[in-house]
Amino acid sequence: MRARDYHLPSMPHWHKVGQGEPRWPVSFVVIVVIGLQYSLPSHFALKSQRWICLLEAMLALALFAWNPGRIKGHRQGRWILGIALSAIMTLSNIASTVHLIRELLNGGITSPNNLLAAGGSIWLTNIIAFSLWYWEFDRGGPGARAQARDPYPDFLFPQMQSNQLAPSDWAPNFFDYLYISFTNASAFSPTDTLPLSRWAKTLMTIQSTTSLVTVGLVIARAVNILK
Repeated sequence: MRARDYHLPSMPHWHKVGQGEPRWPVSFVVIVVIGLQYSLPSHFALKSQRWICLLEAMLALALFAWNPGRIKGHRQGRWILGIALSAIMTLSNIASTVHLIRELLNGGITSPNNLLAAGGSIWLTNIIAFSLWYWEFDRGGPGARAQARDPYPDFLFPQMQSNQLAPSDWAPNFFDYLYISFTNASAFSPTDTLPLSRWAKTLMTIQSTTSLVTVGLVIARAVNILK
């Protein structure tokens, strides 16, 4: 992470210590991703996909056991564990995307139902995996945000631009990052929330590119099959 200057002359209205957010929504979507990756047909997944899903489940269980309630403070070890889980999910999904593209280019998929199911599963996994990246990195992660450690935002939410747009205790939670990921994967660009840091712009570029390739090829192939 880049160096920060914590001695600013004045702090924005949203820069304050909060009560932290619960972990269970994140644990729930991780379970969804594991289920999606586990159920992928073998020709769209890595040969070791079952073991990867097991590793993801173990990491998710360790994170939940470490902090089952609200995430009130930053713990470096826990943060690294969360990043490792996001990385494994993302790399596994990118590998599935490559397999899907290969099958599409080779004409190996003849059923539109199988194509749409596999494409939809990969696209949804893409949304959830990148929402975890955004959630884990923005202002140092959920624990650092709860402690107001970093005054410089990586994402500029509308509520942060004016204290009249939200209650005084407003703070972004996982759903907000899931929304960013969904809109970026759907519109292939930011919508109401702007990325400010270079890492945020880089991740959004990778996500939108992956989503564009997946959606474009899947829809084109599905239309071709139906004809």
